[in-house]
Amino acid sequence: MPKDPDTPTGPRHVAIIMDGNGRWAQARGRPRLFGHHAGARRVREIVEACPDLGVKYVTIFAFSTENWKRTQVEVAGLMSLFRRYIKKEAKALHDEGVRVRFIGDRLRLDGKLVALMDELEEYTAGNDRVHLTIALNYGGRDEVARATKRLAQDVATGRLDPESVDEETLPKYLDTCVLPDPDLVIRTSGEARISNFLLWQSAYAEYEFIDTLWPDFTDEIFAGLVRNYGSRERRFGAVKT
Repeated sequence: MPKDPDTPTGPRHVAIIMDGNGRWAQARGRPRLFGHHAGARRVREIVEACPDLGVKYVTIFAFSTENWKRTQVEVAGLMSLFRRYIKKEAKALHDEGVRVRFIGDRLRLDGKLVALMDELEEYTAGNDRVHLTIALNYGGRDEVARATKRLAQDVATGRLDPESVDEETLPKYLDTCVLPDPDLVIRTSGEARISNFLLWQSAYAEYEFIDTLWPDFTDEIFAGLVRNYGSRERRFGAVKT
């Protein structure tokens, strides 16, 4: 739910569509996977910047349900990158007090990758300095469909009264049920669309579409966008008196 509009704070939860890795690599005459590796290294810098900026939650869009349409070489490379990232970064994330969660449909993912995801979630479960959520094989419409299916099952079995269902009910079935809604959504690379990312949760989010490609997205740029959020007037449908 949106925060009280009278509370003048910075964004507590920032969601990021990390776009532009492939173009960044191609501009340097390198294969697209080179850009994805560069983008993965950028994640740590942004996560480490969060505490000083007052950002408690950060959610990153790593792989969408639509990304399976890419070449087999790129998809296989990305899955290998995800496994490598988890193995390499687990201790550093834990030592920084980062709690990691994954959202998305895990059924299509490789079993070894899912096992690593589960292990990282369990390993960092006691941390609370920053909450990093990684959207992997995630799509907003797919998430709502899966949530609706679970809700319907509870109605069918009598665990949920259909007359009690309202806009507060569905979020309890979403992948993000334990997270606050994002206050700010950032998309890099110059594209001005949300690409099926956190559709329900971002109903009241502020958006920033910037030209910077993700591997060039520095903590200084991030800090500037967080500060800019604080200058926006957020009324949530009300009229300022």
